[in-house]
Amino acid sequence: MKLLFFDLETTGVNPGKNGIHQISGEIVIDGVSKEQFDFHVQPNPKAIIEEEALKVAGVTREQVLAYPPMRQVYSEFVAMLGKYVDKYNKKDKFFLVGYNNAAFDNQFLRGFFLQNSDNYFGSWFWSNTIDVMVLASAYLATRRPDMENFKLSTVAKTLGVDVESESLHNALYDINLTKAVFDIVTGRI
Repeated sequence: MKLLFFDLETTGVNPGKNGIHQISGEIVIDGVSKEQFDFHVQPNPKAIIEEEALKVAGVTREQVLAYPPMRQVYSEFVAMLGKYVDKYNKKDKFFLVGYNNAAFDNQFLRGFFLQNSDNYFGSWFWSNTIDVMVLASAYLATRRPDMENFKLSTVAKTLGVDVESESLHNALYDINLTKAVFDIVTGRI
């Protein structure tokens, strides 16, 4: 099974008007980690950059505008994917895995492909994704009433994972937390 754990940092919460400025994750195939990645990317030039979103991620407008251009990062990203998936084989795809990815990250990632004139997102990824928040919901159902919220950091702490609060909202750190939660709730640890 081919899993692409991923997390994004964006310039806002609307995939129709905001853009991506960080794509991080890890490729895991049949339980073996193959590669970690951490791409900083200049958002789509048409994307609205909201200061509040940048504050959450701890970056400035100047920083994100100095990142490599979107087209360059897209090319590097799909070259990496191509090392593990044959996009012309309908049976060879990644499952996208993230925390609350079905409701948020997936739409931004799909938009990233479209903004780079690639209409074949489905050549790389299965349409059904694995949302670790949903898996954790079932796993923690009896403990949920005692939890303050269901954010990734809260879920990780509840499961006994050490959380570095100052590192939250860095996509690479968040994906490591997501993988730790995934491993616990799926019994891989």
